[in-house]
Amino acid sequence: MAEIGRPVPGHHGPRVVALGGGHGLSTSLRALRRVTDDVTAVVGVADDGGSSGRLRKEFGVVPPGDLRMALAALCGDDAWGRTWSRVMQHRFSGDGELAGHATGNLLISTLWDETGSIVEGLDWVAALLGAHGRVLPVATIPLNIVAQVQGLDPAHPDVITEVRGQAAVAHTPGNVIDIAIEPEEPQACAEAVDALRAAQVVVLGPGSWYTSVMPHLLVPGVRIAVESSDAKRLLVLNLDAEPGETGGFKAHTYLNVLAQRFPDLRLDWVLADERHVDDVDQLRQGCASVGAELVLDRMSAGAPGSESWSRHDPDLLAAAFSALLVSRS
Repeated sequence: MAEIGRPVPGHHGPRVVALGGGHGLSTSLRALRRVTDDVTAVVGVADDGGSSGRLRKEFGVVPPGDLRMALAALCGDDAWGRTWSRVMQHRFSGDGELAGHATGNLLISTLWDETGSIVEGLDWVAALLGAHGRVLPVATIPLNIVAQVQGLDPAHPDVITEVRGQAAVAHTPGNVIDIAIEPEEPQACAEAVDALRAAQVVVLGPGSWYTSVMPHLLVPGVRIAVESSDAKRLLVLNLDAEPGETGGFKAHTYLNVLAQRFPDLRLDWVLADERHVDDVDQLRQGCASVGAELVLDRMSAGAPGSESWSRHDPDLLAAAFSALLVSRS
């Protein structure tokens, strides 16, 4: 069982570990698997909404939703991979007890119940899907996000309120100014730490800044492994600010928050979309504060205002990754 889901010997490309969750990590993984076949996703476990929240509450499991999305993203482009990716993402409709549940969430939860192990269960699902990489949780217990949010009440814009839960934080109408996790110092997934120690490249982002990217670094074992790793560290910046969670953010703001919250974290590269940056000088200063080189490239398709404008394009992101991870690693 130990080798289920791991890249086979004779792989090509660098050993990459990608940290995050949700659609941001999913897009990053779809791009990375075109650059290397040695990819490990380290995924957040704080989701408390929707199907994941229901399974978490009923069975006490870590929320499977972001893990499911990562596995689906690592499926191949052949008929097997495309079919299983759709099956994993299929969501039941109707008004019954299954309504709203994703097939992949149920499959993952089943394998956890059968194997008695989060990691072993995920490895079996990855093997079934023919996933081009491995998916691991950042921790093996569910985490809770606690945010300090300013301006929830428009009548008192300076008042700071505590907001609890990933779903509530992600949709807050106020501005998040800081986050913490509960428990405060959870045990990191041992296999995730091992992967980080062995990595040649560590990728952070893109993704919801306070609910998908930063929580990983609040897990002490993961933060220490990232900070002490010999790997190249790459941050992929979001294209646009998210209302509430990062409302009003410019590109350089992400770097300022990161440097203030994690002063010992150094980066090698910050990858930003050249068409979404209007604060280049400040962004370069922010990159310098974390020891990083700014790399500007095109990673979104379409014209301003189009649906694709605010989404990373997997093909363009893969090309940007290839230029950095293959040519310059």
